[in-house]
Amino acid sequence: MAPNDLREIIRTGLLSFPVTPFDAEDRFAPKPFASHLEWLAGYPVAGLIVAGGTGEMFSLTPGEIVDVVKTARSVAGDAPVIAGCGYGVRMACDLAQEIEAAGGDGILLLPHYLTEGPQEGVANRIREVCKSTNMGVIVYNRGQSRVSAETLMQLADECPNLIGFKDGTGDIDTVRRVTITLGDRLSYIGGMPTHELFAQAYRGAGMPTYSSAVFNFVPETALTFHKAFTAGDDATCEKLLSDFYYPFAKIRDRMSGYAVSAIKAGVALRGFETGPVRAPLTDLTEEEVEMMRKLIDGRS
Repeated sequence: MAPNDLREIIRTGLLSFPVTPFDAEDRFAPKPFASHLEWLAGYPVAGLIVAGGTGEMFSLTPGEIVDVVKTARSVAGDAPVIAGCGYGVRMACDLAQEIEAAGGDGILLLPHYLTEGPQEGVANRIREVCKSTNMGVIVYNRGQSRVSAETLMQLADECPNLIGFKDGTGDIDTVRRVTITLGDRLSYIGGMPTHELFAQAYRGAGMPTYSSAVFNFVPETALTFHKAFTAGDDATCEKLLSDFYYPFAKIRDRMSGYAVSAIKAGVALRGFETGPVRAPLTDLTEEEVEMMRKLIDGRS
């Protein structure tokens, strides 16, 4: 898929962030993954972001990420497959090329590991990754990899396949500067954990869509919220926030890393094999799983 075509497809539609299942020996489990994706394919989304944050990209090997992409490509049909990509610059460039060869349509470039870096260095990493692939590249503004509007404009001028900006910092000032400065040059995606909690505020900053982790296990609820959000139906959004999203956040906030673990628990409660999360994440307790069960069962 041409980068500009991907940019237009993801400009306003909801994006899905599938979890990555593991088997009893802690290996990637392609059959349960495909089964889950086939179920999700019955609901309309703009694209799949596999092996991303919710998909535990940070704990996958590069080879596992490629296998995740191959499996997703085999069942995704016409839906774009975007893959998490990251680590150091050389690893990210190599991984981007392997994702492209595996049938990926684009990458979400996650932050580099651990060390701080000046704005020039962050820009150099993004530039090198963009030049290493023909796929569309979405920058994930989060952690140690934060870009200014000026840096992003320079990169957009130099890299035609830089198509998107996803924000997970909560820095609305920077988000607004980016959306005003770059206009229609990029697609803009909200990327806060459980972004529905922030979606209305981000809409005011110029971000018309977001990726949804809860789509993994309550796709109907996620799509109802997105439809209301897109239509400016704040009353419906606020009811869903009150009835579902804030109660979910209360469970999520009980432990660091539950933004991923609770999603995986939700998928398992819908009848799909997921296996446990990988360290350093931890799984929900039995009590918390029961809380999730009641929340899912109690959806209006």
